[in-house]
Formats: sequence, C-alpha cells, structure tokens
Amino acid sequence: MTGQEHDFSHLDRAGRAAAGLARSPRLAVMLTIGAGIVLAWFILAAMAIRGAERRLAGGAPGDALLKDLPRLPLPDFLDRFFALCLAPAPLAGSAAAQALAFVLMWFLMAVAAMLPSAAPMIRTYCEIADTARIKGEPVVHPLVLVAGYLATWLAASVAFAALTLAVHGFAAGRVLDPVVGLAGAAALTIAGLFQFSGLKQACLKKCRNPFSILFANWSVNPARIFRLGAEQGIWCLGCCWALMLVMFAVGVMNIFWMALIGLFTLIEKQTTGRVASQVAGAILLVWAAALLLVSA
Repeated sequence: MTGQEHDFSHLDRAGRAAAGLARSPRLAVMLTIGAGIVLAWFILAAMAIRGAERRLAGGAPGDALLKDLPRLPLPDFLDRFFALCLAPAPLAGSAAAQALAFVLMWFLMAVAAMLPSAAPMIRTYCEIADTARIKGEPVVHPLVLVAGYLATWLAASVAFAALTLAVHGFAAGRVLDPVVGLAGAAALTIAGLFQFSGLKQACLKKCRNPFSILFANWSVNPARIFRLGAEQGIWCLGCCWALMLVMFAVGVMNIFWMALIGLFTLIEKQTTGRVASQVAGAILLVWAAALLLVSA
C-alpha cells in the first residue's frame, strides 16, 4: 500500500476516524464489544431501578441505593420489556412474550457479566489475524468468532429462562426476588461443589489458554470460525454455569451480585491455580449451610 493510499487528509474528521478504524480491525472489534457491554449494563441497570421502585421498602439488597438513582426516560419498547420481566405473574395472553423477555434478560446478563472475560480470547484471535493479514493471507473477521461465542450464551439463556419460569411457579410468582430456604441453599450448594470439580478445572484451563486452541484450529472458513467461537463459548459456559445459579439465591436482577460474579469470572480466568475457585466454593458452601440453618 502506498503512502498516498494512507493519506486521509482530504476527509473530514469523522471520515478520518472511520478510516483509522478500518485500518485497525482489532480496535474496531474491541470498541464494538465495549459498546455492547456498556449497553447491556445500561439496560440491566435501568431494569433494576424499575424493579426497586416496584418493591416495598426493605426489599432486595441495594434497593435503597437504586431508588435514589435518576429514572431515565426510555423508549416504550424498553418499558414493555421491563414490564414483561418484572411482572409478578405472566400477563394475560402473553406467556410466550414473557418467556422471550426472560431469554433476552439472561442474554443481556451474559453479555454484561461474561463477555468481558472473553476479551483476552478475542484479542488473541485479533493478534493472530493481524499476523496473517500482514502475510497477505485471508482472514475471517473477528466478529464472526464473537458471534459464535454469543450464540452459545444465547442457547444457555433459553435454558436459564426455562429455569426462571420453573422457579416462578415454585416462588409463587416472585420471579426476580431471592429464592429462600431449600431452593436457595440448593443453588448455592451446587455452585459451591462445582468449584471443586474436575470439570470446572478442565473448562477453566481451556478458557485460560486460548492461543493454542485458536492457533491449532485456525481457518479461513467463516463457518469454522463461528463454530470455534461457539466451542470457546461452551468452555466458558462449562466454567461459569454454576455461578449463574447464585443469581437465583440473591435475586435474578441483583446487578450488584451480577457485577461481582462478572469480576470474579474475569479474575479466575486471568489467574493460575485453583485457589480462587476453591475459596469461592468454600464461601458458597458456608453460605448454603447458613441459609439452611436460618430457614430451619
């Protein structure tokens, strides 16, 4: 490419910025992912504020703080989405719409809490792609890999939404409130025990070492890269699915716990050894035992 082709002086400021992004796919991808994460957190925070406003005083932890936050004007379709998720029971004639709303809610939670921990894997793919591009080799766009990763979490969101509807019946319609007693203790026990399992460590090992997997399975076929992203999503889901169950014990729309789980997942994937997993597992098991004692 000649120096003249790199000269964007004839473009306006927006044009130069767009041309700069086009020359740096890695930056464009990371900005896109960052924007998606921020948007997911914004929507979930707005929903959490709506939920806090609906609950009586002394409701879920953090409600007092959420109620003091400004209520932003939102489009009608978001208000409708919040109403479907926050309704104490399925709205008349809209059970399917509410089920779809729960799927979207869980998917937004996955994007907000889990996609940040996938950033190192995506960045690794971009680095390999940059090397291939310099050599003049064809490259599948990194967003195809991201789409595959998110497809796995979308499928998982369907399962979590079905579980939410099942808990809905058990909890007498309080879908987003904490599930107390045996059900909450069971969710915490499963999550705690899984932290000590060999399957957890096997999935975590795959998540911690994306380079060897991406390099060994490199392809210029978009379908294969999409499948590679889906496989990485499966390893991530295998690592984190039990932690997502904790949300049933603390309240599905508890954004403070959601943020904590997302932060822990990021730390767990960036560190080595089993200490972080086992400490978290011990805390969850003690919490489950305490919940059983209180509920007895």
